[in-house]
Amino acid sequence: MAPPPRHGCMLRAEVVICIFLVIAPFSMAIGVNYGTKGDNLPSPAKVAAFLVTRTNIDRVKLFDTKPDIIRAFAGTGISVMVTASNGDIPGLTTQNGADAWVATNIAPYYPATDISLVAVGNEIMDTADKNLISNLVPAMQTLKAALVTAGYGKIRVSTPSSLGILVDAQPPSAARFRDVWDVAIFTPMLQFLRKTKSPLIVNTYPYFGYNGDTLPYALARPNPGVLDTGTGITYTSMLEAQLDSVYSAMKKLGFEDVEILVGETGWPTKAMDGQIGVSPAEAAEYNKYLIGEVSSGSGTPLMPKRKFETYIFALFNEDLKPGPVAERNFGMFQPDFTPMYDIGIMKDPVKTAPPMAATAHALEAAGPTEANGSNSAKASAPAGNKSSTNDRTPEEVEGLDTPSSAKGEPSELDSSEAAAKGGDGEEENSEKTKPKEESATPRAAGAASEATNFLFPIPCILAVALCLTVHV
Repeated sequence: MAPPPRHGCMLRAEVVICIFLVIAPFSMAIGVNYGTKGDNLPSPAKVAAFLVTRTNIDRVKLFDTKPDIIRAFAGTGISVMVTASNGDIPGLTTQNGADAWVATNIAPYYPATDISLVAVGNEIMDTADKNLISNLVPAMQTLKAALVTAGYGKIRVSTPSSLGILVDAQPPSAARFRDVWDVAIFTPMLQFLRKTKSPLIVNTYPYFGYNGDTLPYALARPNPGVLDTGTGITYTSMLEAQLDSVYSAMKKLGFEDVEILVGETGWPTKAMDGQIGVSPAEAAEYNKYLIGEVSSGSGTPLMPKRKFETYIFALFNEDLKPGPVAERNFGMFQPDFTPMYDIGIMKDPVKTAPPMAATAHALEAAGPTEANGSNSAKASAPAGNKSSTNDRTPEEVEGLDTPSSAKGEPSELDSSEAAAKGGDGEEENSEKTKPKEESATPRAAGAASEATNFLFPIPCILAVALCLTVHV
């Protein structure tokens, strides 16, 4: 018998049915704070090469705009958050000052280095400096306008705050921003962040909120939890409670839709003698929990399924930092890049190529042009092009309100409220100083937390294809 005729795209004597079992790739990045207050730290080029070739970290947060560090990340694929120092804030409130800052600190490096966000100052609300506090939001507004004018509208602008910006933070449902600050600072700040699609940056540290009894709660170990009588929610993770406290404060002002970015969080490997809950084991436990929490995308009780860009504190121990022992011992890596503990962020050594040493040598030898494969003209243009709209979005343009201080009208704050938080006023090129360790245990549960950030990408799950051949 003659074979049947072919119809359309049917195969001759066999039909091949391919069933693709595809597991959607999951990619949640975790970042890391890269501080440099140490006398034994590797060069920026070696750090960049290490992160690219040996780890899954895909973004870093810097506490300054040091040229050698920013250039080291050119062409690496790692996104970089840079920080305008506290001392830069008054100058950023004028358009000329903001334009000059962008020309000096962004134009020479972007887009060769993927600068994702400019943090204006560091925990300004903790400084008790009335001048800095009143100029903070105007500086953010004017800097964003300067970035858009220069053609860098995709770069976000925000400012990191500790949880000291809140009062009644426990239970989470009762949290609110401090009086006076809520109207004078955070309402206009959140309006700006919403319009420009930028995040509110908060530094959340369960480490600074635990005591001997609440260690399981801080580390999210099995524990009876803490009941929020306002919502009926029982929290078994202090980190989730801290994030929901921030959310509640934002919601009370009508800005619950604004993204929250965790700028700093972490756990030290060493503290005062006799302090319970501090060792490489606890640091690994907390950071492993953190990565799992962030990568799961499960969110928090009040923010289900919300994702948080998160930066772990910190890349290295920094032996020149002042303050208590723990302040110098948040690092995840030794200066020779040996991990302090295993939290699953290292790449398979077999798949690491080229070797880190060779890559570091190449990055150190290459100038900004060679290292990133693009010419310097492209990196610096269009700094002076005030008509450029290549990088703008309607939302960004809409969000560029004229700051009051740019018009010569600085906002006034109640000095008693501004001083309520205290603080050391530490300014440029510096991370904040954590509270002093006055006893063998940190502050009681529910106390304001302070954080540091750090980011790592979780490897994607590869799609699997299974083909079955059915013979007719």
